[in-house]
Amino acid sequence: MARPWTPLPYSDVARFDAGNLHLHWARLHAGQGLQPPVPGPLAEGWALYHSGDFERATALGLAHGQEGHTLANQAMAIYANYVEPREGIRLALFREVADRAAIQLAHEPDNCQALYWQAYALGRYSQGISVARALAQGLGSKIKHMLERVIELQPEHADAHISLGVFHAEVIDKVGPLVARMTYGVRADAALQLFERGLELHPESAMALMEYARGLLMLEGDSQLSEATRLYEKAAAIRPIDARERLEVELARAGLGD
Repeated sequence: MARPWTPLPYSDVARFDAGNLHLHWARLHAGQGLQPPVPGPLAEGWALYHSGDFERATALGLAHGQEGHTLANQAMAIYANYVEPREGIRLALFREVADRAAIQLAHEPDNCQALYWQAYALGRYSQGISVARALAQGLGSKIKHMLERVIELQPEHADAHISLGVFHAEVIDKVGPLVARMTYGVRADAALQLFERGLELHPESAMALMEYARGLLMLEGDSQLSEATRLYEKAAAIRPIDARERLEVELARAGLGD
């Protein structure tokens, strides 16, 4: 791509290759239940992604057309969320992921990975432009529907539970519980249940622990500060297995340092 990509800021991240990738696949994708790739170029692309080479992983995924879109979408979305420092480019990358996932869904409407990464990208894009503005543009209902569909199709998709919990919490935080329930069908108790289920499915997810902490503070305020801190401490203590987890653990540590 024409725009320069910012390299991963850590040099000590574990390196994967197509040979050892399968040994760790279940742990690496515990939040999504994604099936491992067959040996070949896409497996090499996933190894690049988990090693933190998001640019090459994205390029390799794109070179394989629709078959590589899941790799390209995940690599680009995670890069945009955790590494890209320029806000305008971050938002453009999220829109690119969402648009590419939409192409997948036009051919495979029940593709869980396309549904999830479109919802993820639109959710992060919404946070970037402000949740209130995104709701006014109709993105909220779209995100909610996609995540609910992922859970319907794949009930053990931990990341979808967490993301839907975030959606509930953020809408309530922005518009209040009454409007949130009547207009968007979201509730505080549902948010908490989604967070708890996501962590039950993937208890060692730093991302899930941090999102639960944020959700508790949005829903219940400072009365949950000690519990939110405990969740952040647990996230910060995780030994990361790959580049994404390293970025998430560092984010948890930074949160504790604020």
